[in-house]
Amino acid sequence: MKIASPQALRGANASALTEQLVTFVVDGQAFGISALTVRDVLRRQPLTRIPLARAEIAGAINLRGHIVSAIDLRARLGMAPRPANCPAMCVVVEHAGESVCLIVDSVGDVISVDCAEIEPNPASLQPMWAQAAKGVHRARDHLLLLLDVGQLLTF
Repeated sequence: MKIASPQALRGANASALTEQLVTFVVDGQAFGISALTVRDVLRRQPLTRIPLARAEIAGAINLRGHIVSAIDLRARLGMAPRPANCPAMCVVVEHAGESVCLIVDSVGDVISVDCAEIEPNPASLQPMWAQAAKGVHRARDHLLLLLDVGQLLTF
């Protein structure tokens, strides 16, 4: 299920539309992705390096007998490398019929967001992030950047 644009949701029934989001943090920034795309949340798994892969490809994991590519979101989004003492978790998502592991710093809660409260990306958002983001949700004490898994994996 895709989130409709904030402008399209301003109609009379906009408040009835909600989406479940899995939240996670990468380098201090809170993100959310549609819970419908998430297949598993795991502690960091042993990685097998893939020779000559791009920097954001951390390797591959064995997920119950299936080989799954692992993407380091810090590298993918141009953030600082993960410190050696910083734990990581895997959010396994489904995209185009394949499972992909997103390596994040920590995973939060599954939250329900009223689609009418999702705002467009701010003009000041870095272009790389703007390509992968489909809006912003104002949580109580922080901004939650909503990622489009398809865009995140293809830009």
